[in-house]
Amino acid sequence: MKLQNRKILVTGATAGIGQALVEVLLQKGCQIIICARNEAALDAMRNEHGGLCTFRCDLASTSGVENLAEYIHAEHPDLSILINNAGVQYLMDFNTAPYDEIRHTSQQEIGVNFAAPVLLSALLLPVLCRQPSGAIVNITTGLALSPKKSSPVYCATKAALRSFTKSLRYQISEKYPHLRLIEALPPLVDTAMTRGRGTGKISPVRAAAEIINGVERGRDEIYAGKSNLLRIVHRIAPSIAERILKSW
Repeated sequence: MKLQNRKILVTGATAGIGQALVEVLLQKGCQIIICARNEAALDAMRNEHGGLCTFRCDLASTSGVENLAEYIHAEHPDLSILINNAGVQYLMDFNTAPYDEIRHTSQQEIGVNFAAPVLLSALLLPVLCRQPSGAIVNITTGLALSPKKSSPVYCATKAALRSFTKSLRYQISEKYPHLRLIEALPPLVDTAMTRGRGTGKISPVRAAAEIINGVERGRDEIYAGKSNLLRIVHRIAPSIAERILKSW
């Protein structure tokens, strides 16, 4: 898939992998739309990278997702690629955490990590399928294969997004064979989300480069960095993969 001159929506693009994806795609001459809750972060991205289109919204809110989709339909009907990158993760021990905290953090994780990609896919499918070729790229993680104990809801949302991506791929391939459904599984990446946790992280720039390379090469599943090794281990010896990821 050629990406030059494509119009692409990247969620969660003001930091981490999302910001790196924007930088890689701009180098390829793409037109980029980004969204975030933080107006200052959007302004900083726009000031740093001229030509970006920005939209302020809260992806944890159904109305926020719908407002974003309405904006795309009205202002960017030539959108051809949606990259569902936005994600939030909370460390949560259900044995000790108060219910109010579990309720708040779980709603955030489910909303941003799973509900938003599902709803955006549904709302933007009419736009994407009108293009000669297009794609929906869902960013999951190796934790979608086997979870870790410290973030049970986060892991569950990524596993759900992985399953959703496969099912939607089956549906769309029948009616819109020119529209691809892609899952990207980065390993542990050195971002604010993973600060103070884990070793052997790769940089957001490397993760983004490997994801974009996989999109261009036509892969349905993109295993960046050590995620490819994890995929092999998970296939041959799932119990070993589970032990590796348990404390990731």
